[in-house]
Amino acid sequence: MRIALDPYMHRHLSLPELCRKTAELGYEHIELSPRADFLEWWAQPRVYPERIQGFKKALKDHGVKLATLQPMYRWSSPLEDERLAAMRYWKKAIQVAVEMDCDTMISEFGRGASPERSALQNFNTAETCEAAFWRSMDELIPIFEREGVVLSIEPHPEDWIETMAPAIDIVRSIGSSGVKLSYIAPHTFYYGDDMAAMLRAAAPVLAHVRVADTFNHRDSSGLRYVVNPPGAKVRVHQHLDMGKGEIDWDVFFGTLAEIGFDGVLSSCVFGWDERADDSSHFMRSEIQRYLDKHKK
Repeated sequence: MRIALDPYMHRHLSLPELCRKTAELGYEHIELSPRADFLEWWAQPRVYPERIQGFKKALKDHGVKLATLQPMYRWSSPLEDERLAAMRYWKKAIQVAVEMDCDTMISEFGRGASPERSALQNFNTAETCEAAFWRSMDELIPIFEREGVVLSIEPHPEDWIETMAPAIDIVRSIGSSGVKLSYIAPHTFYYGDDMAAMLRAAAPVLAHVRVADTFNHRDSSGLRYVVNPPGAKVRVHQHLDMGKGEIDWDVFFGTLAEIGFDGVLSSCVFGWDERADDSSHFMRSEIQRYLDKHKK
């Protein structure tokens, strides 16, 4: 198993400094989420040979490896110009992964067209977004398979698919060694009610999990999160330190041990930049404690 740090709370650091910080915090792997100087959100990768070589050198110098890269592009947009742009960006990002010796890329099913354009007309339906997604997958799957890079996809709140059961079915129906599934622990209460059952069902295609805590927004009162105006259609969730929310970590890690999970497991806490070092240290220690506790 590769235990990685998602360094979003350290995004102000340069890539070489990020490698030093990751090692200092006790991690041997980085899960590189989108950042402006590498894989920017929704845009062409901001990389060139010197930046790649400098990043690779820093990884080697600090004894750190790149576990995953996370592109975020509009590959599920019903607007064909947006989808085609996403395909260009994806192909470049896959080249970057190969150059960085990174064998796993992670992303989301997607929220459809850009908010500015989708607001003009109601075409971001699950049906139109799924059709765009399949067109994109038809184009990308042969590239992933040829390059030996695994794509692990997650359903995300506000994606055209938000829950775990259909996401498992879709990934398994693809039937490719290059396409797997991610389980994001802080999205558990969007995914469904039985975490252990979902992890067991995902086991044949599960390649990547993210660890952070959250509260159960599906409680009977509906008031775990308070938003105004009441009834607003929002997708609120947290990425908290373990123990600060309502995830049952014994169930989570016990089920991972039961299914023999051996992929990428990343610490993915957001929103606490002022205590980023303390949080990352704590998460590394707590993850190891639960892994040791549930070791088969």
